[in-house]
Amino acid sequence: MDLISKNIVKEVLDKYQIRPSKRLGQNFLISQKALNDFINACDLKKNDIVLEIGPGLGTITQAIAPKVEKVIAVEKDLKMCEITREILQGFKNIEIVNEDILKYRVVIKNPYKVVGNLPFYITAPVIRIFLESEKPPQEMIFMIQKEVGQRICAEPPNMNLLAVSVQFYAKPKIVSYLSKNSFWPQPKVDSAIVKLSNVKYPALNVDKDLFFKIVKAGFSSPRKQLRNNLSKKLGINKEKTERWLLKNNIQPSQRAETLSVLDWINLVKTLK
Repeated sequence: MDLISKNIVKEVLDKYQIRPSKRLGQNFLISQKALNDFINACDLKKNDIVLEIGPGLGTITQAIAPKVEKVIAVEKDLKMCEITREILQGFKNIEIVNEDILKYRVVIKNPYKVVGNLPFYITAPVIRIFLESEKPPQEMIFMIQKEVGQRICAEPPNMNLLAVSVQFYAKPKIVSYLSKNSFWPQPKVDSAIVKLSNVKYPALNVDKDLFFKIVKAGFSSPRKQLRNNLSKKLGINKEKTERWLLKNNIQPSQRAETLSVLDWINLVKTLK
């Protein structure tokens, strides 16, 4: 079924007497170019196992299925699951699971990829869950809000807590931007295709809990100097904090947004 057409999407929803859920952030992809860009970004192989988040009516699902070994599509909306099972019943390598992805327990034994068109409200939690998982995916490819994608992929001197949190585990990249006209109902903002690769990067011997304690302290008041933030939140006097920063070639007057992930790792390793 040509699910990329807005008219057909409307017809299918009318047939089952349902409307797109604002609460669940349901915006259906209606651009063939956007779909092609997304599939190309996934770089699919015949032996890939793909976990798709929020398949909706199965637009992305049916485009992926012929290219991979298996697709596990996790959909929170029970009614949408029933519709998608009917639409995609001709595919033998698609498993549709009715569950909240934030509560879903991955039981995939082989290497896998995670893909999806993510609503704003679950973007950060989903990324965090999979990056911190005991069995993380090889790669993650998402359609997310443009601004969120730019924040995740930020570099010094424009870093932020989300960027550091993601880049501690993986290398993010904006593949392309998508107009809000690519979706129906039309969202208020444009989107970006973001790819997270090299998951579990950097593979360094570093105390994760201490890393995030220090990073959160550094960003506690983003417009204030690192010396003040770290001293106050970590309970270290300013003189010792200054020596600690200078030892890592960081000026005490710098702000958290100017530090790279490696800078933060060095701070963890040299904290006495």
